[in-house]
Amino acid sequence: MADDNQELDAPSVEEALPAVTSEAQIAALSAERDQLAAEKADLKDRLLRALADFDNFRRRADRDRSDYVQFAAMEIVRDLIPILDDFRRAMKVETADKEYAKGVELIDQRLFETLKKAGLEPIEAAGKPFDPNLHQAVDRVQTEDWPDQTVLEEYQCGYNFKGKLLRPAMVKVAVNP
Repeated sequence: MADDNQELDAPSVEEALPAVTSEAQIAALSAERDQLAAEKADLKDRLLRALADFDNFRRRADRDRSDYVQFAAMEIVRDLIPILDDFRRAMKVETADKEYAKGVELIDQRLFETLKKAGLEPIEAAGKPFDPNLHQAVDRVQTEDWPDQTVLEEYQCGYNFKGKLLRPAMVKVAVNP
């Protein structure tokens, strides 16, 4: 039991450590507070950047989705243009059967109006100045009757689809000698 009393008389761990002054405690707490404030500011900055990145991603995804929906029909319209061309050529052929010719004309008009509602826009070419962005010159004719680089004739109609060039017009262009 004597040993037990010796243990009681020994100084405790808290008493063995040097006493920390209140000023040192305040300085340590202030440093910790400053460090936590800096971490908070860094985390807030990172959060704001992540939110801005997400917002930019959302806008970009919305724009891409809108573009996809807007131009989704472009490929099918591109595939239907040769059929429209065939109807236009068929209407130029003289036939004795007027009902047949009228039927071909009605189908052409319906197809064209349907494609027009989808966004197809014909490019006006004849009599206009040649524009390499809209026209493809397949024939050049030297003449002084027309101004230089004027479209004389349209061999194949060109089309825009919702403002984008779908197919250039194939044209004959006047060239001054």
